Amino acid sequence: MARTAHRYAALLRGVNVGGIRIKMAELKACVEALGHTNVKTVLASGNVLFESPSTDVEGLTAALEKAMSDRFGYAARVLVVPVDRLTAIIDAYPFPERDDWHAYVVFYSDPAQVDVVAAIAGELDPQQEQIAAGESVLYWQVRKGDTLDSVIGKRTGSKKKSNSGWFLTNRNLNTLRKLQ
Repeated sequence: MARTAHRYAALLRGVNVGGIRIKMAELKACVEALGHTNVKTVLASGNVLFESPSTDVEGLTAALEKAMSDRFGYAARVLVVPVDRLTAIIDAYPFPERDDWHAYVVFYSDPAQVDVVAAIAGELDPQQEQIAAGESVLYWQVRKGDTLDSVIGKRTGSKKKSNSGWFLTNRNLNTLRKLQ
């Protein structure tokens, strides 16, 4: 009897920025070495699609982090998201897409952090940015040119890894659509 393969997206934090350089062919080989199939990297920013018979997302995450840390010599941080959940996250994006604005989804390793950040939504300048809490993600829309200087940009930029171990990674909607 054939085992059912489940489709996942692995979102790596900080790849090909800040000195962490990984060739996508090497990343693909690393994921394939774990026995995953139909492996495909998407863009050069740490996005990997793969199939696995496992439904243990935490186990998949731990195995990927260890394999990547060992192979590439850095403390890899990875979020594994089932592709059907990724599709639901994209479909739930609460803001209309606008010209001259970025549409982001911020993924947190600790879902409780979403509510912590979302609590400041009322303090934001809606002419610059807006946020909304989703299921384990933060939806963020920010005017182009303001990303790094915005309240959320500063907050997420300084909190990519907390002292308590949680981390975040963000993707724009266009990138996420390529992972479906």
